[in-house]
Amino acid sequence: MNPEAVKRRIIELQVEHRDLDQIIARLGSEPTHDELQLRRLKKRKLQIKDQIMLLQIQLVPDIPA
Repeated sequence: MNPEAVKRRIIELQVEHRDLDQIIARLGSEPTHDELQLRRLKKRKLQIKDQIMLLQIQLVPDIPA
């Protein structure tokens, strides 16, 4: 992937991560929320965070030791 495509993907994932954060907060505040759905959303949010970190690492040039 070229750097611009990586940056674009990072932005897409950040938006999805932020959206999931809002959904999780809303769902968690409901007294009769679905615990399984909440756990799945949280797991997806963590996966997205990991993907963002991996993509950001790709953008950092290698520094010689």
